[in-house]
Amino acid sequence: MTPIQLQTTLARLGYACGPIDGVMGPLTRQAIKQFQADHDLTVDGIVGAHTLSRLHHKSKQVTLPDPLEISHGKQDVHNSIPLALPWLHCAQHLKGTQEVGGTGSNPTILQWAKDQEMPFYTDDDIPWCGLFVAHCISSQLVNEPLPRAPLQARAWGAFGQECMPQLGAIMVFWRESVESHKGHVGFYWSEDDDTYHILGGNQSNSVTVAPLAKSRLLCARWPTTALTASGQVVIAQRGDDPISQNEA
Repeated sequence: MTPIQLQTTLARLGYACGPIDGVMGPLTRQAIKQFQADHDLTVDGIVGAHTLSRLHHKSKQVTLPDPLEISHGKQDVHNSIPLALPWLHCAQHLKGTQEVGGTGSNPTILQWAKDQEMPFYTDDDIPWCGLFVAHCISSQLVNEPLPRAPLQARAWGAFGQECMPQLGAIMVFWRESVESHKGHVGFYWSEDDDTYHILGGNQSNSVTVAPLAKSRLLCARWPTTALTASGQVVIAQRGDDPISQNEA
């Protein structure tokens, strides 16, 4: 079931989830929670196996549309991300978000900082890979504890719980040297023999998927309030994209 199919099912079952646009926003999450509460399921806003099974059971008479490509002016909504990874849906929806060169800043990025109560963050020239991850996690997993200093990429090494690199994992890398305090953080998207393909912010000054050398990985982490990690590895060709060396 894709996000659009989920929203359509919820709407046809009488749960208000806002516009049917494939975006796992707060209205959709609230509709999921209400459905879970009405059917004696764990109320966490995450569509795991039990919730999905009950949705399928309740929607047997509901004819669902085929997956659609919904353009948001950046990238089409990705229809194959498991619903149990709402933070990755959020990250994919923001793909293409760019910082403003020179004077000025992207108000979207500044709003992320405002939402995280970071009044000192006033310029998107300040590295924002950790801010991007914090926004995606906190907007979808509202009870998930964040690192004390989420702007610092390496602080995410203490986030959640350890896991193997897999779809949706928070991936923490060293930058410049392993002994340096500098780092980078983003989400596992796929991999090839030599690199992890990371969906992250502040990569070429934007939210994009970039290949990072596997030798730079410090750790992979998983949110404690999310469903148990599935271990899903995604193998993909890197193509002609150069390996990212310095994401600041």
